[in-house]
Amino acid sequence: MGNSATKRHFETAKKTGVINLSHQGLKEFPEEMNDLKSVLRTLDISQNKISKLPMDLASYRLLKLLTFDQNKIESLPKDIGTLEKLENLSANCNMINELPLSFSKLHNLKHLSLSQNQLTKFPTVLFNLQHLDVLDLSFNKIESIPDGIGKMKVTEMNLNKNQISHISPDISECTRLKILRLDENCLAITAIPTCILTSSNVCTLNVEGNLFEMKAFQQLDGYNVFMDRYTSVKKKMF
Repeated sequence: MGNSATKRHFETAKKTGVINLSHQGLKEFPEEMNDLKSVLRTLDISQNKISKLPMDLASYRLLKLLTFDQNKIESLPKDIGTLEKLENLSANCNMINELPLSFSKLHNLKHLSLSQNQLTKFPTVLFNLQHLDVLDLSFNKIESIPDGIGKMKVTEMNLNKNQISHISPDISECTRLKILRLDENCLAITAIPTCILTSSNVCTLNVEGNLFEMKAFQQLDGYNVFMDRYTSVKKKMF
């Protein structure tokens, strides 16, 4: 990355704290990034061929927005949790199969998108992130929604196109959850906890493309309660 246009790009980033290096054909994290550690707030390295993030990623203490969609990244640095200002992380279309334990320290994270990765388990390290608002784990290989999920404060959760066959009833305890997307999973009708319908705040529930007909879903106990909630929310929008 030695051409003059790129050099100007880095010089500008020193002043703005923002850099976009998407679509650059990068195979590794640029060394020039070291000069931006003390100022960088926004970094986009999407659509490259990067397989590893730097081990000292946590040195970018001011990072608020980090985007590295469509790369070849398999794992995240163990100390990523020290990026305490991080609010938005987008890592779609990579090969990530788990999140490091330090992820639970990203207390300011509001939006997390990990669609099209290799997750087989729901990442429980997210449970205590009190400011996490939108979570996208679609197009992974997650098999169940585990106990303890009721601790989460998300308003929207996208789990479309996974391999989910079990949902913990704890999900009804997610007090802020309004939108739950579960299309195209492996759910039998008996795997839908009726408490989602009767005693949660979920007003949008997508379950098409599972192992039952939608008619069976509409016959579940509590479906009318859910529809009343759905209709009430829709009326407020108009």
